Amino acid sequence: MSFFSGIFIGVVVGVLLIIALARAGNVRAKHRSDLATTIAAFARMTAQDSRKILPKEFYPSWVVFTQRQKLTWLNLQLDKIWPYVDAAASELIRSNVEPVLEQFRPMILSSLKFSKLTLGSVAPNLTGIAVLEDEPDTNGITLELEMQWDGNPNIVLDIKTKLGVSLPVQVKDVAFTGLFRLMFKPLVDEFPCFGAVCYSLRKKKNLDFKLKIIGGDISSIPGVSDAIEETIRDAIEGTITWPVRQIVPILAGDYSDLEVKPVGTLEVKLVQAKELTNKDIIGKSDPYAVLFVRPLKERMKTSKTINNQLNPIWNEHFDFIVEDASTQHLTIRVFDDEGVQASELIGCAQVALKDLEPGKVKDVWLKLVKDLEIQRDNKYRGQVHLELLYYPFGTDQSLYINPFNPDYALTSVEKALKMAPNGAEDADSGKQSSPKKRDTIVRGVLSVTVIAAEDLPAVDFMGKADPYVVLTMKKSETKVKTRVVHDTVNPVWNQTFDFLVEDALHDMLMIEVWDHDTFGKDKLGRVIMTLTRAILEGEIQDSFPLEGAKSGRIFLHLKWAAQPIFRDT
Repeated sequence: MSFFSGIFIGVVVGVLLIIALARAGNVRAKHRSDLATTIAAFARMTAQDSRKILPKEFYPSWVVFTQRQKLTWLNLQLDKIWPYVDAAASELIRSNVEPVLEQFRPMILSSLKFSKLTLGSVAPNLTGIAVLEDEPDTNGITLELEMQWDGNPNIVLDIKTKLGVSLPVQVKDVAFTGLFRLMFKPLVDEFPCFGAVCYSLRKKKNLDFKLKIIGGDISSIPGVSDAIEETIRDAIEGTITWPVRQIVPILAGDYSDLEVKPVGTLEVKLVQAKELTNKDIIGKSDPYAVLFVRPLKERMKTSKTINNQLNPIWNEHFDFIVEDASTQHLTIRVFDDEGVQASELIGCAQVALKDLEPGKVKDVWLKLVKDLEIQRDNKYRGQVHLELLYYPFGTDQSLYINPFNPDYALTSVEKALKMAPNGAEDADSGKQSSPKKRDTIVRGVLSVTVIAAEDLPAVDFMGKADPYVVLTMKKSETKVKTRVVHDTVNPVWNQTFDFLVEDALHDMLMIEVWDHDTFGKDKLGRVIMTLTRAILEGEIQDSFPLEGAKSGRIFLHLKWAAQPIFRDT
């Protein structure tokens, strides 16, 4: 009996143990599931969710959640150390910036130095910070800091003019907003784990300041204010604005690979300007143009001066080194030559290089403005006409398809440059070209058919005109003219003229429409064109609006037959 009782009790105890173990397993499984759910919920929590659970006063001072809070903390620390930065950096800035100002000093000034320089009590304000993780170069770390500074520095420039006049000029009300890029590269296995720091002004969003002569009025000396302001802006753009960068070595080594390098060439033809503002009281302005990609003296190009003319024709060619086509731009400034006095700015304009298609000519008219940074007025100052061609280095020329004839891989101009002196292409296209420079002279025959014109201005009493056309090749001064068509503002000529052109890349065709009158003649309008498009296309039939006329278009057919020749220089 006791034996059976023992068996029964054992079975019951065993069953109870099995039930208990199974229940404990279920409890543990549910606990693990709940814990996993809780952890997943915490992983999805945002800073705002955390604030709802626990107020910010329960967190230590080093815990932050948002970028705004991070920047607030950084700006607080910057405010604390700014007085020490001012004391330590003012003399360092003076010694480093004065040579830069001297490098960009305009001709009107004989000296430009600091007599006082302090950074003031207002620290810059960091408004954004980002780590660039999509940079192609992985052997480094790149940060971008957005900074705003409405400072109260005490900056006094001691300037001397060419006439021997000394002036203390105060720079005040400085307002600056920009994006700085810091690059820590290359990464190395030696503390502090990077070899050098590169810094650059990636984007200048705003730069404004005022100039004042201490105890006087700076406007009383013509040209000085514009010259100083131009010097400051050019110095910033030419020395620290991207793609230019300053390199600070941290560890010993060769960091030449971090320096900015050329990536291409920009060819510019300065064709003409029209309707320029007259800056002279007697007579007309004497305009000339200054062009640059970087405002370094050795890289700035200056055109010839056209005297007493508000519609100058330059027809000059320049080329520039490009270091970053995605961010750089071509700047043109048009001045009135005042002789011994400082030249007066008529207007300026810019064109972004990223808007140019490599290997293809772009024809642009740019409207001139007073200032590229701050639009102080909307006054019309005229327009300037350019032809632009950008060539990147190290790119297969076969990628440059003729935009007007897709069957050809090289334009006529490129073929002329690629041809050997006897007219045959080089057999070994991979052979390196001789360092001796070769100028290409595109010689040929230009056939011009003056087809018709429409909607010409009526200059006769009867509301008609007696138009005829004069065609002139600018370099050779060869002139021809059509017959006169009487009593019409929509004449038809259909006359063809042939011109032997000795240097088509640097020549121009001028088309002038005149009204014939018994007692004189009146110009109805004109068209000025380079031969670039004719060389590229070979044949053109198009209509062109008349410049200097209220209305009117002229219809032309142009055909080009080239005979390239070469001249070694």
